[in-house]
Amino acid sequence: MHEGHRDRVKNRFLNEGLDNFDNHQVLELLLFYAIPQKDTNPLAHELIDRYGSLSGVLEADPRELQKLKGVGKNTAVLLSMIPQLCRRYLNDRWGSRPQLSSTRLAGEYVVPLFSGRLSEVFYAICLDSQNRVTYPALVHEGTIDTAPVYPREIVQAALRHQATGIILAHNHPGGSLNPSSADIEATKRIISACDTINVRVMDHIIVAGEKYFSFADNGLI
Repeated sequence: MHEGHRDRVKNRFLNEGLDNFDNHQVLELLLFYAIPQKDTNPLAHELIDRYGSLSGVLEADPRELQKLKGVGKNTAVLLSMIPQLCRRYLNDRWGSRPQLSSTRLAGEYVVPLFSGRLSEVFYAICLDSQNRVTYPALVHEGTIDTAPVYPREIVQAALRHQATGIILAHNHPGGSLNPSSADIEATKRIISACDTINVRVMDHIIVAGEKYFSFADNGLI
């Protein structure tokens, strides 16, 4: 019954793209490349039922995935690599040194850096005197709900990448865009530390999903 099924699915993708695929069909196609010569449709359904959505499957811990029947290391690596590959792809499209001359551009630049992340992470986007990115430095990765940020790490990143300005950015995996009191206090400490090396903190952007909150636009910097 399944003779030629994989070729038909692949040809459908080549002709139509993924827009008309159901999520389980997208996952089924992806699993072709980790599980040879086996019907991957049942496993695709099982994974989406277990994790609730296609994104939930792709964001699952690869070590947990490997505990499931039919999921080996190759499958777990492939699935878990997709969100990180998407982040790399979206960031790469900006080129090597994009100019972040407005809050809108800065927000659009940083949002993809947090795509698919389930824990809180903190970036210092290092800029030159023309507001061009010299390096997006990942300075800390925290637990599911906290990322203690040390001003020294920010200063070291700014010096290492010869920044004259930086944009701070971190995510709220829980979905709230509102800065916490800890966010505000940490920003003040980082600004004070950066002042000692003549590096200006241009903004602090909080990302939740596809939305962002700018400290600068809201009078907090």
